[in-house]
Amino acid sequence: MNDDVTVIVTCFDYGAYLPESVESALAQEGGAPRVIVVDDGSTDARTLAALDRLPPQVTLVRQSNAGPAEARNAGLRRLQTPYALILDADDRLAADALRRLRAPLRSQPTLGFSYGIMRFFGAWEGVVRLPPYDPYRLLYRHNIGLTALIRRGLLEDVGGFDPALAGYEDWEFWLHALACGWRGTRVEAVTLLHRRHGSSRNIGARADYRAIYRQLRRKHATLYRREQRRRLRAESDLGGLGRLAYRWWWGRRPLPARVELALQSALWRPRLRPDGSETRSGSSAAMSADSSSSPPSE
Repeated sequence: MNDDVTVIVTCFDYGAYLPESVESALAQEGGAPRVIVVDDGSTDARTLAALDRLPPQVTLVRQSNAGPAEARNAGLRRLQTPYALILDADDRLAADALRRLRAPLRSQPTLGFSYGIMRFFGAWEGVVRLPPYDPYRLLYRHNIGLTALIRRGLLEDVGGFDPALAGYEDWEFWLHALACGWRGTRVEAVTLLHRRHGSSRNIGARADYRAIYRQLRRKHATLYRREQRRRLRAESDLGGLGRLAYRWWWGRRPLPARVELALQSALWRPRLRPDGSETRSGSSAAMSADSSSSPPSE
């Protein structure tokens, strides 16, 4: 049932988590998809050992370290299936993720991709319900994330991830898809288990947010022209004040990054009950922060 999907797992020195990530793909309800692991020049001994122990049905691609965009593109160049899904090596798929994500793409042939709800685990715990797909919101806030089931035709139109960006390559990817006329949808199910830990790449990317945002606007200037924004506005549920807030708050991100991260950490960190067991903070809250390759705290 899942032989129409290729899951591309990109890895750089994440050998401690890679087996869990690969297993979450192979153990999907309905059977294993095709799985490609791209090693982006790992040097860590544990990672090299984990790569050598990958199951025989997994295709391993090795390359010199070139960054996440090039690693994802290396996997996409080997795509032979109608759908692809990209997964970071420290994350996991929910057991029914592919079944849930495929359903809207099969029923709506014009949709380019589908993504689901995300659950944190590790240093943070909770379920993240980012807004449903909205092309107007996407201009100012990355609220999709990396991991989605993507139609091959969209990938051919977009051409992959832009390695010229120093971060937010996945936001640019979805903007590029929008510029090519594609739309997506969010499914009402947890499909991604996203690990939060201190070495997450996107925490460091926050300092360059405004510069990258300007770069995105230059590259996709047509999307940001008034007449195009007016067209996209018709597809949004935001009112006038909501649109103004999106342009001002998410475009400028005035809150200092350390403050934003501290607030998010307070919301999502596990808390201890008096008996010493953990209670999960934010377990059913809607996340209001922006997202990058791994939402939400840059």
